[in-house]
Amino acid sequence: MSLKRIIAGLMVAAALGAASNPASAGGDKPTIVAAAAASRDHTTLVAAVKAAGLVETLSGAGPFTVFAPTDAAFAKLPKGTVESLLEPANGDKLRSILTYHVVPGRMTAAQLVNLIKSNGGKASIKTVQGETLTAQLSGGAVTITDAKGGTAKVTKADLMGSNGVIHVTDAVSIPG
Repeated sequence: MSLKRIIAGLMVAAALGAASNPASAGGDKPTIVAAAAASRDHTTLVAAVKAAGLVETLSGAGPFTVFAPTDAAFAKLPKGTVESLLEPANGDKLRSILTYHVVPGRMTAAQLVNLIKSNGGKASIKTVQGETLTAQLSGGAVTITDAKGGTAKVTKADLMGSNGVIHVTDAVSIPG
């Protein structure tokens, strides 16, 4: 599949995401936290960000790139995992997982695809948490592989916020 077709597919996904999520549509853009809070598909992520005390940080100037798992992605975790992570005693572990989904800087889908292509088909991306994610193209979609070998597919790209960009994923990435 050509680079132009992949970027076009990501742009269509971004347009569909903007149409279904008014928080990502043009005009005055909300922060990435406000955009996630306005999404019906990210209630678990928003609850986790609040429980981890990361609202202020992720509402800051940034810019940030966030690979944002949906509620369905969190539901794929073993039973009781989310509830356990939201307990105050597990705050450090929750912060580690959440910041593993955040990359410093604003990286659009086109930039991510170009990075993958320019690195021979795979790109290592250092997260705010300190570990890396591996991005590659698979079946015309960007996939993110975590330290445990789990993969997340980017299902919506380029949801722009005032302080960064969100790429929606279908799985939760777990650090090593």
